[in-house]
Amino acid sequence: MDVSQKRRIARLKRQARVRKKIRGTTECPRLSVFRSAKHIYAQIIEDVTGKTLVAASTLGKDIDMDGSGNIDAAKAVGSSIAKKALANNITNVVFDRNGFLYQGRIQALAEAAREAGLKL
Repeated sequence: MDVSQKRRIARLKRQARVRKKIRGTTECPRLSVFRSAKHIYAQIIEDVTGKTLVAASTLGKDIDMDGSGNIDAAKAVGSSIAKKALANNITNVVFDRNGFLYQGRIQALAEAAREAGLKL
């Protein structure tokens, strides 16, 4: 088993451990973040019905950036998801980092969402 497979399995274990505790309700849905090498994705999910309420990513039309795998792009996605959530009367969310470490792009997205008015 090579290093990349070990890292992926470790992330999936962290993800499963956190998902036992974090649940998105109607009053406080879950903000889930996924990052790949080139893009970053965020979506607000209500786990009771299993529906995605709001979504934003670097692939969206509202975010126009040259480099989409960097911290600036993560900040843009964070502010975009917060604006969309506030437009849909969602103010409180629980943050699900999806097994990723809270640093770099994940941290930048969360801080940008907080600055735009979302309560994490």
